[in-house]
Amino acid sequence: FVHETEWNLQLTNQRALEAESNVEKLKQEIFILQGELERYKVENENLRASQTINLGALKYNIDFALQNLRNIIVNANWSIRQLASGAESLHFVAEVLNSTGKIFEVEAEKE
Repeated sequence: FVHETEWNLQLTNQRALEAESNVEKLKQEIFILQGELERYKVENENLRASQTINLGALKYNIDFALQNLRNIIVNANWSIRQLASGAESLHFVAEVLNSTGKIFEVEAEKE
């Protein structure tokens, strides 16, 4: 009976040592995981800050593009007005030339 008790005690002792070893391994793993968690938290905060910066840059780029588009529209309107004015001038010149041609025809008929 004593021998069996000693054997059970050794087996229990061995299990306790294995359990302590497992606990130490788990403590180390928890420590590593906590470190990773902290790094991920910092990375997450950096990404959020970067996202805010990126949104600011995006807004700036949109505003810049919008201002350029407005300038293009103003210039296009000015060009269209110039083109319309030029077309009116050409139409006037065509009418003058047409009238001049008619005057020459009348002069030619008189002769």
